[in-house]
Amino acid sequence: MQKAVYKRVIIKLSGEALAGTNGNGINEQVLDDITNQIKAVRDLGVEIGIIVGGGNFWRGRQGKEMDRTTADHMGMLATVINALALQDALERKGVPTRVQTALTITRVAEPYILRKALSHLNKGRVVIFACGTGNPYFTTDTAAALRAAEINAEVLLLAKNVDGIYDSDPKVNKNAKKLDVVTYKEYINKELHAMDTTAITICMENDIHVLAFGLFEDNALMRAVTGETIGTLIK
Repeated sequence: MQKAVYKRVIIKLSGEALAGTNGNGINEQVLDDITNQIKAVRDLGVEIGIIVGGGNFWRGRQGKEMDRTTADHMGMLATVINALALQDALERKGVPTRVQTALTITRVAEPYILRKALSHLNKGRVVIFACGTGNPYFTTDTAAALRAAEINAEVLLLAKNVDGIYDSDPKVNKNAKKLDVVTYKEYINKELHAMDTTAITICMENDIHVLAFGLFEDNALMRAVTGETIGTLIK
């Protein structure tokens, strides 16, 4: 039987990942595949927190003529849609799950309370953190780093649509080279873009490793938590 090398993790899922090739909305087959992976990892005894984005519905920067704070709050609400979809899919698989939101929406989810989140994790429940940090001008990457620090996660699993971090954009440069390991400072100095600089700085200051990998590789999450070499490690 495989054994996890981490006890507690944060998984960062982009909204686009839930959309699959559609680009928008939620692809139910993709949702099923992702939650199957999460269930398998949870069944190893790993305590799981999830930060989910909302880009498959709305990103704050899309509101070019809109007030930035309003646009960002719309993006936070989009993350709630994805969080509820993940919760529903996981619970249909028998995985106890709680959604906590940084904006108060008590009819559909709990407000984010750290002690309550820790209690859920200790009881083996998956906790999905929605609405980012609850503040405009901050990304869900930053929220992932912040929550990872708060719950004392051992690693931030950055599930991407590409198989790791490259020295340049592989979609633009066919000679782009994949990086296996990079330090926090190298990441910042090279101006890499898998996560924003604020998020990386939080991880660096709190000694939280980041593992960026392709979510749709075979058994990607399982390979990540069992210590197999996969993706790019930022440490």
